[in-house]
Amino acid sequence: MANSNMTIFHPAFFVLVGIPGLEAYHVWLSVPFCFMYITAVLGNSILIVVIVTERSLHEPMYFFLSMLATTDILLSTTTVPKALAIFWLHAHNIAFDACVTQVFFVHTMFVGESAILLAMALDRFVAICTPLRYPAVLTWPVIQRLALAIVIRSFCIIFPVIFLLKRLPFCRTNLVPHSYCEHIGVARLACADITVNIWYGFSVPIVMVILDVILIAVSYSLILRAVFRLPSQDARHKALSTCGSHLCVILMFYVPSFFTLLTHRFGRDIPRHVHILLANLYVVVPPMLNPIVYGVKTKQIREGVAHCFSNIKGCCSSVLR
Repeated sequence: MANSNMTIFHPAFFVLVGIPGLEAYHVWLSVPFCFMYITAVLGNSILIVVIVTERSLHEPMYFFLSMLATTDILLSTTTVPKALAIFWLHAHNIAFDACVTQVFFVHTMFVGESAILLAMALDRFVAICTPLRYPAVLTWPVIQRLALAIVIRSFCIIFPVIFLLKRLPFCRTNLVPHSYCEHIGVARLACADITVNIWYGFSVPIVMVILDVILIAVSYSLILRAVFRLPSQDARHKALSTCGSHLCVILMFYVPSFFTLLTHRFGRDIPRHVHILLANLYVVVPPMLNPIVYGVKTKQIREGVAHCFSNIKGCCSSVLR
């Protein structure tokens, strides 16, 4: 490891500790992390391929789902391979610019995923509350503008973080007590006032995410009101079943994120390694579970996966002949 007394303005690299206090268990921890990462990448990749190749899934809801799967792959790939390199190869060093890049992508994916979940809630709101107007409201040009707005919003919210970090002098230590770089954790290593970093890092993204949560809650309140007004029990069941997988994904995304945030902010008695372990689980467990939830609870995706694999089987059989 490098000398921790850095006196230059920007260190050439940071040293990622991994999970402080659990260094002796890094190899054992790497096994479930590797399994979850492979499952996340494989599951989300299959989901994207099925949505792209199956014409029956060329609908707004599945387009947003493919965006969610892409975001999950990027989020886990931004963090987990480096963590595994630390656990297996003791590759603790990360270049300063690479660290800042990792900060940007981790936080951009978080804000982007929140916006995608809001777009999916909007899709379900229009489909259930105004079904006759659904094709006219959510046209493909509208969907494309929503997707572009999600990307631009995520980029614009997190892009200033790069400059907030690059303006700081790092003359204390280059040891990051984490397995990946995140904004406030890196900023706390600076030997300068980081009030702006703290205020921007916590307030702006969190306010935007809380706004997304409020809008999602309002959407689902209106959806439930519309569902319970349906005259047929079969119609109510069908309407609720279309929202069940989305609600599961929403809970898997927001509950761990807010729990991690609250324990990080107020749980001063909680050991540091618990905070870091939760943060690592957060970037891999929801991406792993999302395609499983949609695959189990959505009939169209199950049929699409079966059809896709049957086509692959047929191609392989024809080649072998």
